[in-house]
Order: sequence, then C-alpha cells, then structure tokens
Amino acid sequence: MSPLRVAYLVLALAGAVLPGLYLVEHFTTQGWSVPGLIEAWRVNPAGKAAAWDLLIAGVTLTLWIGAETWVRRNWSALWAIPATLFIGVSFGLPLYLFLRTRPV
Repeated sequence: MSPLRVAYLVLALAGAVLPGLYLVEHFTTQGWSVPGLIEAWRVNPAGKAAAWDLLIAGVTLTLWIGAETWVRRNWSALWAIPATLFIGVSFGLPLYLFLRTRPV
C-alpha cells in the first residue's frame, strides 16, 4: 500500500474516532437526545457556522462520490456515502480518497 493510501486510512480512522469521542462525551453529560444535540449546535453563531459548514460539505461530498463513482465504475467507493452521512465528513472524505486511490 502506498504512503498516500496509508495517510488516507489513518485520517479516516482519526476522523471517525476523534469526533466520536466528543459526541459520546456530549451524550453522557447532556443525555442521549438528538434534539439536544441539534440545540447544542445552535447555541452560538460559531456552532451554527460549523453545523452549516459540515452540512454543505457533506452534501457536496455525497454528490461528488455519486457522480465520480458513476463515471469510474468504482462501486466500492459508494461505502463512503453512508460513512459520511452516519459518521461525518471527517471520516467520509478520507475514506473515499482511500477507496478511490486503490490500484485497479
């Protein structure tokens, strides 16, 4: 495996684990409430900006994955869409790049 692919894989793992730790901390201190999480994103303008930034990036990444997978016929790269939607952009993007750069 190339050093670039290893870097993508390490970043994908970090993108899944590190934000997940903060989500678990939030849920354990504030309760396991999705509406409570959404409310926490709206506490101040910085939180709103980050939430919108990630939402727009996630939608853009999902469209890019779909369009490029259709052209390249690299169907395994579609795994990055649920990774993005259920875990986050910080996991989905490096995972997609890892899957995209595999040898054909």
